[in-house]
Amino acid sequence: MQSIGRNKRIEEWKSVFPYVVIGLFLLCVFVIYPLFRNIYMSFTEFNILTNETEAYVGFENYIRAVHDPKVQMALVNTVAFGVVTVPLQMLFGLILASVINSKIKGKLFFKVLFYIPVISSWIVVSLIFRYLFQSSDAGAINYLLLKAHLISEPISWLSHRWTANFVIWILSVWKGIGWVMVIYLAALQGINKSLYEAAEIDGANSVQKFWKITVPNVRPITLYIFVNLLIGSFNVFLQVLMITNGAPLGRTEVLLTYMYKVAFSEFDFGYSSSIAVMMGIVIFTVTYMQSKFMKRGE
Repeated sequence: MQSIGRNKRIEEWKSVFPYVVIGLFLLCVFVIYPLFRNIYMSFTEFNILTNETEAYVGFENYIRAVHDPKVQMALVNTVAFGVVTVPLQMLFGLILASVINSKIKGKLFFKVLFYIPVISSWIVVSLIFRYLFQSSDAGAINYLLLKAHLISEPISWLSHRWTANFVIWILSVWKGIGWVMVIYLAALQGINKSLYEAAEIDGANSVQKFWKITVPNVRPITLYIFVNLLIGSFNVFLQVLMITNGAPLGRTEVLLTYMYKVAFSEFDFGYSSSIAVMMGIVIFTVTYMQSKFMKRGE
């Protein structure tokens, strides 16, 4: 009997082994090798045209990045992006999921309506928002504000640091709410309905049921969503590139756009790699600390 069981396990391993090998090969080629290659390049002056290391500079690139005012400004913009967009996406996504999960008609319609932005192209929606927030009265937002007599002259949305960042934040929140809503909706459907029924019998209103039943029961999913949105906030790139391209004077640059320009405009791949490594360390540290904090809270 033991030999039969052993032979069965061997046959099972033989059947899955090719897929495991292919998966490990792709992981090494597209993840592990580029990761270690990037770390190596961060300690060098690397010439991408000849694919050769010109000099080994040690931690010089990292020291340069720490003292670079452009990196500091890009970091502030990136952190501000995460601080604003992550909580808003989570809050509105949970509210929408709670409303759709309640006894309302047309649930499928609302699911599709709010999920369409998620599957829309970043380039397309970024160009649309760039048109909507044009600085002249030709921009739809300025036109509506002028018609409503809320402003006396057009606002130069994309000509100032924080108004331009505001446009980027609004776009990112609008586009990300649908994904959060779908994840929370799946979590809400797993909550025991008797909890809401008992709370209703005790006289609890909708707000009380939301904060006392819904929020505590979706806490594990909240951690999952938070970690994913946090990592995504550090990966903000396309909307900044398409809407402002770092303007005015690089004051809306985020870490990825600045890193991209250093690599592909200045061809300083060693310095660009050091910024990427530092960003990865920050993301890992923040995510790890938040995970520990949430588990301690539980």
